[in-house]
Amino acid sequence: MRDLFRFLFRVRDTLLFIALMLIASMLLYSGNMHHRAQAINSSNAIAGTLFNWRKDVTEYTNLREVNERLSAENAAWRNRHNTAYAPVAEQFVRINDTIHRQLYTYVPAKVVNATWHKQRNFITLDHGSTAGIGPRMGVIGPDGIVGVVHDVSAHFASVISVLNPDVRTSVRLSRTGHFGLLYWDTNDPATASVVDIPKHVRVAVGDTVVTMGGDGVFPRDVPVGVVRSVEEPPGRPDQAIVITLAEDLTRSGFVYVVNDLQQAERDSLQQHQLSP
Repeated sequence: MRDLFRFLFRVRDTLLFIALMLIASMLLYSGNMHHRAQAINSSNAIAGTLFNWRKDVTEYTNLREVNERLSAENAAWRNRHNTAYAPVAEQFVRINDTIHRQLYTYVPAKVVNATWHKQRNFITLDHGSTAGIGPRMGVIGPDGIVGVVHDVSAHFASVISVLNPDVRTSVRLSRTGHFGLLYWDTNDPATASVVDIPKHVRVAVGDTVVTMGGDGVFPRDVPVGVVRSVEEPPGRPDQAIVITLAEDLTRSGFVYVVNDLQQAERDSLQQHQLSP
């Protein structure tokens, strides 16, 4: 306490100056309308700047919640999109209406780990069987296909990335309708190959490649990529087509796991056909 009094005694002149300056400022602003208005405007500007800083910090800290909410909204939109339904008008009498049967549902998930520089690349999602995710389900991103679910636990899922030669999905040229297989053999995370397109098909650089659909993995017409180069190597019956993938697989973010609602029925029928 004695040290505090000694400190105040040493700075008594400074404290007296500050007190007199405050009193003079109060008298000036209270007796002069112009100065009062200037003081109010200055204080409002300072307060507005501080509130704006606080808003920026709050918005940044809430980005995760905002992204999760947007991902859920996008999944709900995909569940209502016409690509998730098939017409069933042949089963009903239709009067100025369109009846559809839902074929797919979508589960939003976030990429928590991914590789893109290895010979066989995998992705880990933060949702698993408790969210309804199972093996052989397709995974798509905001711009295109990502991979196929390989294994799941209660809260996580392992996905075979498109950047893996083990994934060979049926794709189709939008312009011509011819189909082939997507195969990653370029060792480039931005590109992949499309094989089994006959040489008589006129493929041009810039053609769009989409999913074929009907394989129980991806819906029809999901973007896959754009043709980057076309060659006709001798000794091969098909063309050597390289495409630029639509989805950037070197970044992490939210994806959507595709649940084919007819997969169980299709698998049961196929097993019955194979049984003696």
